[in-house]
Amino acid sequence: MTVTLTAKRTLTASAGGRLNLDNINPHVKAAKYAVRGELAVKAEEYRVKLAQGDKSLPFDSVIFANIGNPQQLDQKPISFFRQVLSLLENPSLLENPEALRTSFGYQQDVIDRAKTLLADVQSVGAYSHSQGAPIIRDSVAKFIEERDGFPANPQDLYLTGGASSGVSTLLNVICDGPSAGVLVPIPQYPLYTATLSLLNAQCVPYHLEEHRAWGTDVNAIRQNLAQAKAAGTDVRAIVVINPGNPTGASLSAEDIKGVLDLAAEEKLVVIADEVYQTNVFTGEFISFKKRLRQLQQEVPGKYDSVELASLHSVSKGMVGECGHRGGYFELVGFDPEVAAQVYKYVSIMLCPPVIGQCLVELMVNPPKEGEPSRAVYEKEYNGIRYGLRKRAFALYEAFQRMEGVECQEPQGAMYLFPTITLPPKAVEAAKAENRAADEFYCLRLLDATGVCVVPGSGFGQKENTLHFRTTFLAPGTDWVERIVKFHSEFMAKYK
Repeated sequence: MTVTLTAKRTLTASAGGRLNLDNINPHVKAAKYAVRGELAVKAEEYRVKLAQGDKSLPFDSVIFANIGNPQQLDQKPISFFRQVLSLLENPSLLENPEALRTSFGYQQDVIDRAKTLLADVQSVGAYSHSQGAPIIRDSVAKFIEERDGFPANPQDLYLTGGASSGVSTLLNVICDGPSAGVLVPIPQYPLYTATLSLLNAQCVPYHLEEHRAWGTDVNAIRQNLAQAKAAGTDVRAIVVINPGNPTGASLSAEDIKGVLDLAAEEKLVVIADEVYQTNVFTGEFISFKKRLRQLQQEVPGKYDSVELASLHSVSKGMVGECGHRGGYFELVGFDPEVAAQVYKYVSIMLCPPVIGQCLVELMVNPPKEGEPSRAVYEKEYNGIRYGLRKRAFALYEAFQRMEGVECQEPQGAMYLFPTITLPPKAVEAAKAENRAADEFYCLRLLDATGVCVVPGSGFGQKENTLHFRTTFLAPGTDWVERIVKFHSEFMAKYK
């Protein structure tokens, strides 16, 4: 059972009001978002109890391993980024650059960057161009060109309030009604299925292959596509999350080619969710844009009609600035008339948060070699990266010690997605509560340890398999040992 998100709120009830659960938008009620579902609500209740001095719980802290929210779990912000942002928020500080340098340790490149950005945006409290500030789109275009080795046009870039708002924009434009369908990877980040529910459009699932390190099986995707078409679904797009969420897997060049082949043959829009592109521990990140341009050179004509929308965000990676809501998407191969409708859509929302836009600029254009802030930036960036990798493998090694738990070696992103095999008695106990077995397990884990994870059923999974997703963002290893101890006791109880 996947639980529809119902947050507890303190509201004054109004007798005989116009709205009730029977007459509000049914698509809002139908939408599900497991990452902030029942377990997250219960974890927050436990956190409040502990903060109020409650000593009755069997743990002394709550670990929110359910969501990729780095700074909630003690990841430190990058100093250069926050120093520039402080000057953007309070430009009067720039009137005394000497005090900034001598009293607060601001380097000259911090001051220069703030001045450059303010010269374009004027004030972070003012609306920007609906597509995003031109100077920032220029920086993003240069970043993409340097990353991929192929040109990028600032006119094809749309700055967003995080990648999630970009996904919403794209799906709103792509889906034209109840028959419209989008291929979504399973397990998947529930943003996609929730948004499709809101649009009353169809999610067409395709399963990633766990035995192939969560790679894609294009033949299986073709079968799902054919079945959806036969059922009357107009499949218009395919979503690919690379590196994966919740799986953490990075796609190979061959996997990416397979998806682009399918898109070219079936005229599918490719939505490449690449927000974890710097979170790669094994191999290298290959963008869909780079692979598409390579294939267009290798096989002239075949891939010219492919429409690609690629997303990135300041929320993940070593930046981890989720609360600032910054991101972008790039359109490649779209009809100019369709792009004009995308522009109209984003214009309705006026503009993304300007401070988030500026953070995007800092992410794609950090201090360069030889600049005063470079050494500290590198130290902080590499320290965060090393810490994430270390915790990922510590968690992976802990799973290796746990009975009935199998896990792919960490490749990237911020998550592990282990398979769990539970005793029949545990499965029966879950059924008695009308719960999926992995949800039952995760609730017991939270109650016993304060560690909040997300059951695999919230992301979708193959029949007769059980998983859970956990981040490896929390500092230290104490919470990992909490999981190991709980699992041992749980398995013994239900044997």
